[in-house]
Amino acid sequence: MDRHITVPLTQETTASLRAGDYVYLTGTIYTARDAAHKRMQEALGEKRELPIEMKDNVIYYMGPSPARTGRSIGSAGPTTASRMDKYAPGLLDMGLRGMIGKGKRSQAVKEAVIRNKAVYFAAVGGAGALLSRAIVSSEVIAYDDLGTEAIRKLEVKDFPVIVVMDADGNDLYETAIQKYRKEY
Repeated sequence: MDRHITVPLTQETTASLRAGDYVYLTGTIYTARDAAHKRMQEALGEKRELPIEMKDNVIYYMGPSPARTGRSIGSAGPTTASRMDKYAPGLLDMGLRGMIGKGKRSQAVKEAVIRNKAVYFAAVGGAGALLSRAIVSSEVIAYDDLGTEAIRKLEVKDFPVIVVMDADGNDLYETAIQKYRKEY
């Protein structure tokens, strides 16, 4: 099913999504990768505020390449999400509503997705140049010294993703394998 959704997300919206749905996101999302997640974890440990509000927001695990002339961002493909698995449950418990990456997630992330009625989306790996066309603007808002791993605020229009893990814990990576095995 194709869905056009405005971000930030609501719990009602995430609860309505199903693993396998094609979704086009429009609105504001944020980028953060390994180094930014580590810094946010350190900030929480020191009882400092995070540079972004987690509630209802979406984090895209991505570090862009430099923008070409006339573009807001360079290639913007997803990175492997499992590298953020040790940080994700805590951020989900703080209200993070969605994550975008590629690859499987841990059982702890799956449990946190279910507990918080969140969602994990996949963006197509290797298609960063095409994905960047859906990014209207990009602004570094925290950890500028991290370069491509700085936290960015992105404005997106019809950014294409697939629901890989829905709020009920249905995991497309698991169900697709089972379906494939049955058919072949």
